[in-house]
Amino acid sequence: MKDGLALIDFGAGNLHSVENALRAAGAGRIVVTSDPMDVLRAERVVLPGVGAFGSCASALRAIPGMIDAMEEAVLQGGAPFLGICVGMQLMATRGIEFGTHDGLDWISGEVRAIEVTDPAIKVPHMGWNDVRPMPHHDGAGLIEAGEAYFLHSFHFVADSGRDIAAITDHGGAITAAVARDNMLGVQFHPEKSQRYGIDLLERFLDWTP
Repeated sequence: MKDGLALIDFGAGNLHSVENALRAAGAGRIVVTSDPMDVLRAERVVLPGVGAFGSCASALRAIPGMIDAMEEAVLQGGAPFLGICVGMQLMATRGIEFGTHDGLDWISGEVRAIEVTDPAIKVPHMGWNDVRPMPHHDGAGLIEAGEAYFLHSFHFVADSGRDIAAITDHGGAITAAVARDNMLGVQFHPEKSQRYGIDLLERFLDWTP
């Protein structure tokens, strides 16, 4: 029987803040876990992440059975999934950061450094910025126009524009959200985005893809 929400702990996420934001959004049972069985039992799965792509990918793979459990729950079982910041980036095919590292390859694309073409543009991209839903993609009905809090130096370059749910602007268009089927990834931090972030989490908790 499916039960609650699994917030995956692989040692690379802002777990306390994300858990608090999910509770503020109305989540009932939240299991902060590094146990693949909890992921298999969960109704919903959230993967947060902060830090370098390669180290986060390695930490996630270091948990025996976790990738298999995530794929069974999300790709095969259809559990609603939310990736946050590096958790969203790990959905890509690969990350190019201090070498090339394999991602989950759930959404085809790669994570690259933000290119600075204007000295006025600072990296990391840090602070509040617009989130603009793509006209061809409603982000599974979860992404709305507004402002969210970003903190990142690398960005998700999707192979297909169909998977880009929202963009922001930082010296050019940068992916703010990707979505496909029962999967959503956001580059910004909902847990730091005040009302905009809580509203997004509320919609995620009600989501039945």
